[in-house]
Amino acid sequence: MLKTRVLTALILLAAFLLALFGLPPFGWAAVAGLIAAVAAWEWGALLRWSTPARAALGAITLIVCDALAVLMPAPLGLGDLFPLSLAWSFGSWFYQPAAAFWLLLVPLWLWRRWPLPGGALGLAVGAVVIFPTWLALLHLRQGGAVFLLAIMALVWVADIAAYFSGRAFGKHKLAPSISPGKTWEGAIGAGLAVLLYGYLLSDYLPPALRDSPLRLILVMFALTAVSVVGDLFESLLKRHAGLKDSSNILPGHGGVLDRIDSLTSTLPLVTLVWLAAQL
Repeated sequence: MLKTRVLTALILLAAFLLALFGLPPFGWAAVAGLIAAVAAWEWGALLRWSTPARAALGAITLIVCDALAVLMPAPLGLGDLFPLSLAWSFGSWFYQPAAAFWLLLVPLWLWRRWPLPGGALGLAVGAVVIFPTWLALLHLRQGGAVFLLAIMALVWVADIAAYFSGRAFGKHKLAPSISPGKTWEGAIGAGLAVLLYGYLLSDYLPPALRDSPLRLILVMFALTAVSVVGDLFESLLKRHAGLKDSSNILPGHGGVLDRIDSLTSTLPLVTLVWLAAQL
């Protein structure tokens, strides 16, 4: 199992880096659209839809993402120029609802442990989770492939640190009814690792963070908390749906939603702040 997990991780990393650094903007948009489509297909499983209905949801998502890329390249950051005003006016329709969802609604959702609603409301929740993440992958790449990679790496650092610090020191459960393996010690370890990561990259951060250690600490811990919320939210939905993983499309890792759960909560918020800071 460990060998399969490591092999899958290496293949995924290689494919991701090739796409991120090697593809032109529309090629990257196609990859992001495929990720969103598979995530939507898996969302159908959380809604307990039939196989044909899930396939249709994934296909429609792919069509919508690709159509937007073709019809609206400038606001998506796919043209030769990146007009910030257009990106903001389009992206705010996605990022602001996502921010309200993750910062206000999801903490209450986790506390009350609500199941995922069915029908149109369940689809709307999926749209708030998936589409802003897809758009953030396009917008953040306009800051450079290394810029996007560094932001995603922050989430990966948090996940890895939480796992190892939880294994080594974990005694107090973070949310035992949602994800029994997560501990407060793991979350604290994740926060410290992200803070160290931010400090090491401080020369490349905006002056507002680079010149204020207190602000840097607050932002790094806030991003860690948001990433944990995204992870817990998907864990809760899987528990209600009776699923161990969102799918088995990635051997040893489960599904796409299992791999991007923390990114769905983090990337849209980072992009919202990044775009707003440049206007």
